[in-house]
Amino acid sequence: MRISFPSLLVALLLQLAPLSPAAAQVAAPTDTTHKYQTPAGPVAPKPWYKGKLVRASVVPALLIGYGAYTFDGGGFYTNQNANRDIHRLFPTYRTKLDNLLIFAPYFELGAVALAGVESRNDRLNIGLVILKSEALMLTSVFAIKHLTRETRPDGSDNLSFPSGHTAQAFLAASIVHTEFKDKSQWYGIGAYTIAGSVAALRMINTKHWQSDVVAGAGIGILSAHLAYLSHRNRWGRKPRLLDGTSLAPTWQPGAGGGPGLIFTWRPTR
Repeated sequence: MRISFPSLLVALLLQLAPLSPAAAQVAAPTDTTHKYQTPAGPVAPKPWYKGKLVRASVVPALLIGYGAYTFDGGGFYTNQNANRDIHRLFPTYRTKLDNLLIFAPYFELGAVALAGVESRNDRLNIGLVILKSEALMLTSVFAIKHLTRETRPDGSDNLSFPSGHTAQAFLAASIVHTEFKDKSQWYGIGAYTIAGSVAALRMINTKHWQSDVVAGAGIGILSAHLAYLSHRNRWGRKPRLLDGTSLAPTWQPGAGGGPGLIFTWRPTR
């Protein structure tokens, strides 16, 4: 079989020439990975300082570290200095609004979801993350309170450090930010503004020192981040069952009957 030189040259040029944009678009493989699903295949290792745990703990560590540094009168701008300046601005103002605002970010979370804005996770998994983060936060806050035994500015008790109200507000704000940051950063900004107001009101009401609220904010954010990092039943991942197993709802008619759930297993051949 003879192949002419022009034919050979044309074939070679077609092999070497780059694809046109239209051809490249047609040739590009379609990504069928779920939006929140971890892509399959090998993943190049990242340096330790770019890991998820490091990135999730940098800001909370700075806040908790500053709170610990200024604890018991430490730092250049001490708790006493901050308390003096705050009450120069608000000498007589007192309010119970801080007791209500701690859950306001959760109301924002529900309102935005009911408005039809798609969150990062479905409602079931958001609820599980909230339960885990609340457990982490409450355990940490009350353990540290009973270890430090710091007296409140108003002298009412010795459970001042860290601020549980502030930790609760920033935990909820962090969840709002994580769930809706892909839609708009303003949802998170609104939630963190509410949380910051709670921290300010706790100091205005002479219930906490500056070190208490700063450390409380760090603990709240860290608790939410750790709950997300440890959460594996994400939306888009089906539960793994053994081959041949199935779960099916049933109804048993007659006396004593009712809804139920049947677990079956058939060995694969």
